[in-house]
Amino acid sequence: MKRFTCGTGIAFCMMLILPFAAQAGDIMKISLEEALEIAEKNNYALKAAKARVDQAEARRVQTRKAFLPKVTLSEGFVATNDPASVFTYKLRQGIIDPATDFSAAALNDPDDISNFQFGIEVQQPIFNPDAIKGRKAAAAVKTAREHMLTRTGETIALEVKKAYYGLVLARKNREAISSSIRTMRTHDRNAGEAFRKGLITESDKLSTGVRLAELSEQKMMIEDAILSARDALRFLLRLDPDADIDPVDGFGGRSIASLDADVDAVLQATGDRSDLKALKASAEAAGYNYEMKRAERLPRVNAFFQQNWNDSDFPGLDENNWMLGVTLEWTIFDGFSAIGRAQEARAGEREARYTYEEAKDKGMYELRNAYRRLRTAESRIRVALVALKEAKTSLDFTGDRYRTGQAMTFELLSRETAYTYARMRLNKARYDRLIAVSELEYFVGS
Repeated sequence: MKRFTCGTGIAFCMMLILPFAAQAGDIMKISLEEALEIAEKNNYALKAAKARVDQAEARRVQTRKAFLPKVTLSEGFVATNDPASVFTYKLRQGIIDPATDFSAAALNDPDDISNFQFGIEVQQPIFNPDAIKGRKAAAAVKTAREHMLTRTGETIALEVKKAYYGLVLARKNREAISSSIRTMRTHDRNAGEAFRKGLITESDKLSTGVRLAELSEQKMMIEDAILSARDALRFLLRLDPDADIDPVDGFGGRSIASLDADVDAVLQATGDRSDLKALKASAEAAGYNYEMKRAERLPRVNAFFQQNWNDSDFPGLDENNWMLGVTLEWTIFDGFSAIGRAQEARAGEREARYTYEEAKDKGMYELRNAYRRLRTAESRIRVALVALKEAKTSLDFTGDRYRTGQAMTFELLSRETAYTYARMRLNKARYDRLIAVSELEYFVGS
């Protein structure tokens, strides 16, 4: 039975040690700036935003057709004995014989003929007002996509900061809880010895064990928070799922002196945010789209040029003819289709402009809230530092009295709880301050 117990203990220890040994060789120490750089290179949302910019540029390139010619080459073959067609193709090939081809028999029942025709056609837009407006709309859409690319980068950076500092917060809370567990284990052993000596009651002895269990439960929850924050950071950086990330930056302060100088000026600067610029460009694009739909009812003028070569043998480069002309096309009535499209585009323009105005107001609201959260977090840090110092002094004093039998167990536990809570509260305040600074920068824009 002893051999079985010993072997089981060794196996259990190996199971605990091996996973940590495997993780130890795959630890990725990373700073916040490095994390931001990796996210900029690897994040799929950023790559998708870049692809949307490329799509908008491709659509803008397509609108060049409003000014540039369209050139088409063609090759065709026809074999026929249709009287009218035979006569036409003989004319095109330049093989009409007045002596034979104008007789009644030749005209009514001609021999079949083969014709190869090689042609070139050029169509040149002259006046297409809807296409001109469409080109301006496409340029505005591209501008909007470029601004949204910038905003996507800022959004990803904010999410990276939240995940990074969330991991830092969880790790620091784990340090606080682990320190409290070590201290509480010492107190639990002392309480056990005091109970055996009859110095304290069983209730006092059990209370230290209850507190130790509470701390162990908190530590398990914090370990889960660490794993969640690490997963979020790996997802944002597109890292290997098994990579163990170790943040090297802590809760060091980040200066906001430039924001303190003139808060009102900062609040008014939200109009320069990339997302607001994107919405403004989208509203401009909607306006151009409305003008384009209205221009569909105007006449269009286009020029064309054709030159064809005809021959009985491939490729048909013998006789040639050409045609040059100008066309005017004007749809007078299409069953209110054009009017309906213009009304729809007009409503879309209004929606885009309302969305832009709402986003501007919301930006001011978000910025003011972020600024208040920052100031609140700074005040909380000052209060938490004082509370931590006082909690530490009270815990040390009560611990000394407890060891000499002058303090009750519940006094020690209450002081230890207050000290642990003060440490975690300070960590949370520092985390909230960093997130508030990041959000303030995000809502101000680059």
